[in-house]
Amino acid sequence: MPTNRRDFLVQSGGVIGSCAVASAFQEFLARTARGASHFPMRGYGALNPTADETTGLKLLQLPEGFRYLSYGWTGDVMADGSKTPGVHDGMAVISANDGKLVLCRNHELKGNGRPFATPELSYDAQAPAGCTNLIFDTKQGAWEKAFASLSGTVKNCAGGPTPWGTWLTCEETVFGPGDDDDGKSLAYGREHGWIFEVGPDGARDPQPLTEMGRFVHEAIAIDPVTGIVYETEDAKQAGFYRFVPQTIGQLAAGGRLQMLKAEGHDDLRKGSRVGQTYSVNWVDISEPLRAHSPGKRDGAGVFQQGKASGGTTFARLEGCWAGSDRIYFVSTSGGLKESGQVWEFDPAAQVLKLIFESPGPEILDKPDNITVSPRGGIVLCEDGDVIPQRMHGLTRDGQLFSLAANNVVLEGERNGIRGDFRDSEWAGATFSPDGRWLFANLQSPGITFAITGPWEVGLL
Repeated sequence: MPTNRRDFLVQSGGVIGSCAVASAFQEFLARTARGASHFPMRGYGALNPTADETTGLKLLQLPEGFRYLSYGWTGDVMADGSKTPGVHDGMAVISANDGKLVLCRNHELKGNGRPFATPELSYDAQAPAGCTNLIFDTKQGAWEKAFASLSGTVKNCAGGPTPWGTWLTCEETVFGPGDDDDGKSLAYGREHGWIFEVGPDGARDPQPLTEMGRFVHEAIAIDPVTGIVYETEDAKQAGFYRFVPQTIGQLAAGGRLQMLKAEGHDDLRKGSRVGQTYSVNWVDISEPLRAHSPGKRDGAGVFQQGKASGGTTFARLEGCWAGSDRIYFVSTSGGLKESGQVWEFDPAAQVLKLIFESPGPEILDKPDNITVSPRGGIVLCEDGDVIPQRMHGLTRDGQLFSLAANNVVLEGERNGIRGDFRDSEWAGATFSPDGRWLFANLQSPGITFAITGPWEVGLL
């Protein structure tokens, strides 16, 4: 770990968010406004249908020289004998030992159902979602096995890795026993809306980290210097939160939940310019377990506490990742065109900066999950309406380019799955520690990919 943040910036050669980056973004937006049809292609080249080395099917479009292996399809039998659940979402590498990686993957299942894991790995015997862990051998370039690691939860959307080698998985709901979900009464046995911690071997006797808040969670990122956990909220009116633990690395010991306040700005859903910065303070959430506003069933109990104390509103905060000494997070429907914003927070300076705003869905269509590569670039997963859905790269000097596209059309070749899935969102992007492999999911029909190629010749 660098001795201080300044040394880190010097060693890494700079990060997204510099004046040069802001200028590059502004020039991009100016070109778009002038009618330029394409952002300059400074990535890895044009995308072409590419055969999967596992099935032979052309499931992805990738640049020349890149290859991939699919794994963990919905319905595949795992090492513990259970079938792989569907709705693949957030994911990260949480352990690396002698070339063997452990990834933890979310499954955003909802509604009534039973756990897919054993009782010792399950929180609620009446809930269907959770996590699976996957093993990948980087020396052999091969998937080894997968197994259930948490279940009995609801809508495990995203989350994030911890510096101490675990995964924090987040429930994107505040439903509980007897609540109504689109006219259907839910038979849950316990309250939901929590964050859970999952280790490389799974979450034994899983219990929620309640002081981290009960709201419509999306993702987290941890500042490795302070151990503070930053949390996003996926709602039309959303807050950006931080959890200050009593003891670094021991989240179950409790701490303090707070909401970001951009000085002089109570709403940042629209109206910011790329490169604009905001001084930040934090307001306390006195009742982090309050799921709803008084007298309502709105899921906004935590958010409304923050707003009452001067907190700032964002639009649908989703992906969040720590990298290059910053915390990056995404507003999926933020900006003038409601096509997405990318924000950078500097924990040392307590400064927030808008580093990218999509001028329209043809350029970037509602970014969701994100990750930061070991080389400093950002990968953005789309969850919008453009077909096919894409993964994009966002470089240190402000260049945006398409990295991959969903090309999944099936006629029963795997587990009897049929359909055109090119409109399915990307999720769970995460790099191996050495930066050689990018792992990602397609939520439907539920597939995980390991992608590799000549990263060194491009900008990620």
